[in-house]
Amino acid sequence: MDKTKTNHPGISVLYNLPENWSKESVFSFEHLSKLVLQLHDSAYSASVKAINRFATIRNYVIGFYIVEYEQHGNDRAKYGERLLKRLAERVNKRGINETLLTNSRKFYLTYPQIKDYLTAISPTMSEKSIENNPMMSEKFVTPPEKMMSNLSFSHIVEILTLDDPLARFFYETECIQCCWSVKELRRQISTNLYFRAGISKKPEQLLERTDTNNVPAFTIKDPFSFEFLGLRPEAFTENDLENALITHLQDFLLEMGKGFCFEARQKRMIIDDEYYFADLVFYNRVLHCNIIIELKDDEFRHADLSQLNAYVSYFRENEMNKGDNPPVGILLCTRKGDKMVEYALAGMDNNLFVSTYMLSLPDKKTLQDFLLKEISK
Repeated sequence: MDKTKTNHPGISVLYNLPENWSKESVFSFEHLSKLVLQLHDSAYSASVKAINRFATIRNYVIGFYIVEYEQHGNDRAKYGERLLKRLAERVNKRGINETLLTNSRKFYLTYPQIKDYLTAISPTMSEKSIENNPMMSEKFVTPPEKMMSNLSFSHIVEILTLDDPLARFFYETECIQCCWSVKELRRQISTNLYFRAGISKKPEQLLERTDTNNVPAFTIKDPFSFEFLGLRPEAFTENDLENALITHLQDFLLEMGKGFCFEARQKRMIIDDEYYFADLVFYNRVLHCNIIIELKDDEFRHADLSQLNAYVSYFRENEMNKGDNPPVGILLCTRKGDKMVEYALAGMDNNLFVSTYMLSLPDKKTLQDFLLKEISK
C-alpha cells in the first residue's frame, strides 16, 4: 500500500487541504506553495507572539529582582541611585539597558496583580515586596492573563507613562479590544482619548466596555482629533474635510472607535421626489446599526440638527434590515454651545449626537486644561 496516497478523512480539515487532496488533479503545485506560505505565516505569527509574551514576563521578573534587591540586598547602599546604570553595565547584554531596567521596575510596581499569575514561573516572588493599591477597585483591573496575552511590553511601556490607574485601565481595555499598534496607542494617549471619550467623568462606562455579553451604550468622543488630515484650521471647506477623511479612512476609522465599517459617501436619498445626500454612512458591527455622519466646517447651528434628524428618520424607515438597531446620527462641527445643543435635541426621538473636532492639537498642557474644563461642566 502506498502510504503517500492515504486520504485520512480528517486530514484535509486539519491541514487546510482541498477536498480529495491526494489526487494529482486537485493537489497542485499552486496548492502546495500556498499551504507552505500559510503555514510559514502562521508559525511566524505564533513565534512572534510567544517571543513578545516571554519578553514581557522576563521584564516583569527583572523588575521583581530589582525591587527585592533594593529592599533586601546586603550591599544595596553601595550603589544607591546608580543601581540600574551599574546593573546594565555589569550585565552587558544587547537590549538590557538602563531604560529597560527602569521600565521593568516600574512595570512590577504598577501591576501587583501579575505576581500571582507568575507564581508558577517564579515561585520565589514574595508577597511582601509590593502591596495592592487600596484605592483602585478590582473592577478596574485588567486580568493578568488577558494583559500578558494581548499586550506587548512596548504597549505596556506607553501605558506606564500614565499616573492615573483608571486611565491605564481604559487604555489597556481599548488597546486589547481594538488591537491597536504601539503607534496608535501612543497617538490615542497623546490626544487624550481618555478625556475625549468622557470616561474620566463617567468611569462606570468602562465596565460597559469590558462586558462582552451586552451591547455597550453608544458614546462618542468630544472632541475628535483629526490632526492626521493635515488640513489648515484657518482655511478648509466641508468638501476638503470629507475628501481628507476618505483619503485617510483607516486613521478615521481608528479614531471613530471599535466596529465601524465604511458603507457610503454622499449617500443618495429620495424624499418627496427630491434628492438629498448624507455625507458619510457607516455600519457598526458591534452596535448593529447604521451611523450617519454630517460634516460642518463651522460652529453648531440648530438647523443642521434638523437636517440630520430627517436623514436618520429616513434610514430608520427605509434602510434598516432585520436584526438592526435604530440608526444613529452624528453631527461634527468646529464649535458648539452646550445649552443650544441641549435645546435643539429636546423632543427628538432619534439617537442624535453633536461633537466637535480639532484639526491640530495645542500643546499637551493646554489641551488637558481645555478638556478638564469641558468635563467639569
